[in-house]
Amino acid sequence: MDETVSEPGTDGRGETENQRMDRNWNELLQELRVTQTGTQILFGFLLAVAFQPQFGRLDQFQLTVYLILVILAALTTALALAPVSLHRGLFRRGLKAEVVGMGHLLVVLALVGVGLTLSGTTLLIFDVTVGRPQSWIAGGIMLILAVGIGVLPRALARR
Repeated sequence: MDETVSEPGTDGRGETENQRMDRNWNELLQELRVTQTGTQILFGFLLAVAFQPQFGRLDQFQLTVYLILVILAALTTALALAPVSLHRGLFRRGLKAEVVGMGHLLVVLALVGVGLTLSGTTLLIFDVTVGRPQSWIAGGIMLILAVGIGVLPRALARR
């Protein structure tokens, strides 16, 4: 029988460990729905770029950045989909806490991938449209924003 969780530092919900894991998993699924859609759209956009007439005009730097972005977007999409596979593989085996913990880690890694892909895509678009110096600035700003968005919740939690 599950014991009600009421430890110091908890939010006082008075839920069992299983109830908490179920709630955490459901919250993770909601986050995954947004992340999966975004990564798939971004990956699709990058794949479509290769079939544009101007693609052949990319210089070596742009082509290298593009190929790195395709790999990064594919990896990010896989990371965003992995918790579903993890859940299917471990379903009904009494490992809910492990599934939630690993799912959390996979989503965090996917979000890092999203930030890097967005920064790199910004760099590539600016490089193609306005030039290399501006592309480094725009890509750097996007990377700083992505890191800030990732760090802000942790900073608020410490307060």
